[in-house]
Amino acid sequence: MKNTTIKPTSPISKFRFASLYFAVALIVISLAGLFTHGLNLGLDFTGGYLTEFSTEQSVEQKNMQALLSDYLPEGFQLSSADNGTHWIVRQIDTNADQQTSTWLTELSQQSGLSITPQDAMYIGSQVGDELIDQGGLALLTAVIVILVYLSLRFEWRLAAGSVVALVHDVVIVLGIFAWFNIAFDLTILASLLAIIGYSLNDSIIVGDKIRDIMMRNKDGDIDSIINQAIRSTLVRTLITSGTTLATVLAIGLFAGESLQGFAIALFFGILVGTYSSIAISATIPQLLGLSPDHYHKKAQEICTLP
Repeated sequence: MKNTTIKPTSPISKFRFASLYFAVALIVISLAGLFTHGLNLGLDFTGGYLTEFSTEQSVEQKNMQALLSDYLPEGFQLSSADNGTHWIVRQIDTNADQQTSTWLTELSQQSGLSITPQDAMYIGSQVGDELIDQGGLALLTAVIVILVYLSLRFEWRLAAGSVVALVHDVVIVLGIFAWFNIAFDLTILASLLAIIGYSLNDSIIVGDKIRDIMMRNKDGDIDSIINQAIRSTLVRTLITSGTTLATVLAIGLFAGESLQGFAIALFFGILVGTYSSIAISATIPQLLGLSPDHYHKKAQEICTLP
């Protein structure tokens, strides 16, 4: 039996295990946010009424919030763009009767602002329920397909590390949205699917390298093998993550408020996805007792098949 010790003996090993404990703490904090605060579901899921309008004069958001509070029931959400001249008002489904009101006209007449209506849209709560069901089904289908793929590609210990890393990445991003009360809509759901794919790619790169080194080095120590795999893939991982983060940052800064939530989710998803490929997907297999013997025995069984 080869040495499968899980005691960290090198700086990289100590960093990996410390990062794993930190990742566990982040998961606990994120779950606490999800259970205590919950997700701030957007109109795509809850249903409601959205109104867009523009003003010739630039107005501070707190001032516009105070003006609208005289015409709208509590619970509306206000966001702005274009230096305070373009406004978006979201009302939950219980306030949807405001779609037949004249509050925008009254606001224009009594406030002295020159207001131009841009768009108005109503989403029924039944449509929101359907979107929740379909979105959840899409996430579940993606996870099932990934589980099947990993079970065919890797030995189960390596596959388990990748699966735990995927769960970690999604939970952390959801926790950020829960703690900071950021609206969760369809674009965020799409970003979660993108994060799953990105995280899986990072985990597969590290897992493939670990497997290749184990196949070539039958007598190697698993701790040294994992560290060697991380060193050989780290530069490529950082370059890929850095260029992707720069693109996502540009989306967040210049694509407007409608895509800010999408950019936030992708930005943190890429960060934790890169982090989890080292802290989780490369460390969990070692904790589960992975050794080169597992792949060499598998190779011998394949060679002896009739």
